[in-house]
Amino acid sequence: MHGQKKRRKRSMQGSISVEGINFLWQLLSEPQKSTEHGYKGMCISVRAEEGRHRELVLEYPMPRKFHGHPMLQIPQIPQRPKFSDKTIESGIRQAMAAGWDTASRGKPFIYKVPEKSN
Repeated sequence: MHGQKKRRKRSMQGSISVEGINFLWQLLSEPQKSTEHGYKGMCISVRAEEGRHRELVLEYPMPRKFHGHPMLQIPQIPQRPKFSDKTIESGIRQAMAAGWDTASRGKPFIYKVPEKSN
């Protein structure tokens, strides 16, 4: 990789308590473009702190910022998307309302967080 800078993956993780349950979260991926899935937003993994519980993957929508000529509308991928514990807590509550049960077993529950309406 001569002459190219290798982009390091940002490692972010933390813990949060929602409805009396302690969760550990970790950034899985930042917004990106892939040939298979097109533009994909940030993904965060959430697991209950104790025992073997079903994992939750929060998939956030791709930010709607564009650059270049107005006719081309090329999405601008943010370098460091901003999020907080409040954002993650809201996503967890929405996933619980959509049917994610922390005590259930099985494949990870993938929840696509809806875009905020302006």
